[in-house]
Amino acid sequence: MSKLYFRYGAMNSGKSTLLLQVANNYEERGMKVVIIKPLIDIKGNDTIVSRIGLSRKVDYLIKNDDNIKSYLKSCYDNKVSCVLVDEAQFLNKEHVDELFLFTKKYNVPVICYGLRSDFKTEVFPGSLRLFEIADVIEELYTICRCGKRAKFNGRIVNGEFVSTGSQVAIDGVDEVQYESLCGKCYLEKVLKIDVNNVDMEEK
Repeated sequence: MSKLYFRYGAMNSGKSTLLLQVANNYEERGMKVVIIKPLIDIKGNDTIVSRIGLSRKVDYLIKNDDNIKSYLKSCYDNKVSCVLVDEAQFLNKEHVDELFLFTKKYNVPVICYGLRSDFKTEVFPGSLRLFEIADVIEELYTICRCGKRAKFNGRIVNGEFVSTGSQVAIDGVDEVQYESLCGKCYLEKVLKIDVNNVDMEEK
């Protein structure tokens, strides 16, 4: 039975690049894939753009209120071997449930790539549902400025890290930037906490 995969990581962990590589691997073997992503991700519009310069037009853009069952059924009818989802954190609960059902009914794997949490360390709705029901969950790694493994996403506005604002702001579009940070650097750079001088004793 095919599986629903969730491959997640902080910004700059190579999620989109890996997705495009997986698509190429299938197609080199004569298999068909489709690539979908939520419409809310307006970076690149209808194109996936990786940070190392690779790009590819997506096959389907998902609106927040879309029911994607019919589209997924058409994928099966057209003998698609794998469905790849970019920016999966922006999916809603129903979309994730429909992808899960699709893998079980039609025996076609779905591989989702996305962020675990936002710049405030709060989980995205799509990611939460994927953590709840995905058959396979894999973390992709990247490096913080200090050299440690980065798990958090710091938002930068006007050259300064910020800890307030709306959950969704697209880098390169909404005049924000993001930097992957380890836990200690997140506390120090974003929350302005000097972890070495924090009093951990109860008072």
